[in-house]
Amino acid sequence: MQFSFSYNKKKVLQGLRYHFITRQEIRVLVILVNIFAILSAVLFYTKKIRPEPFLLSSVLWLFLMVSFWYLLPYTIYRRSSTFKESFTIFFFEKQVRLKSARGFVDWNWNDFSYFFESPQFFHLYFSSRSFFLLPKENSDTITVQDLRTILSNHIKRK
Repeated sequence: MQFSFSYNKKKVLQGLRYHFITRQEIRVLVILVNIFAILSAVLFYTKKIRPEPFLLSSVLWLFLMVSFWYLLPYTIYRRSSTFKESFTIFFFEKQVRLKSARGFVDWNWNDFSYFFESPQFFHLYFSSRSFFLLPKENSDTITVQDLRTILSNHIKRK
């Protein structure tokens, strides 16, 4: 099986947001900051604390949301030339080949540690920090179903 694709900037940014939100450490951090913000709001409302901790929790929450939602995805998008190229991907029994105008790369199926599916992409992970976004956009529903089957047969789901 093979198909060609290129990336849409808005969808890539959304895919990168999914990557960050699914990270365990980021989830824990967001939960802790939310608990701190709620607790400081309640304590501020009952006049147990001064306004500074409440203001600190609000600023911290705002900074986290802006950084995970805007700063990190835009930074990664700008640094990576991958998202500005067109590719053809080939799925073979023992490997995956990704081909562009600059050349090709072959990955064995066991090079991937896991994958998960978001609304616009298949996220293929080599490690917890290294991944490849495979867009669903340029393929019809039959191709997406076939891709899901191929990936499930060769790579474990997260």
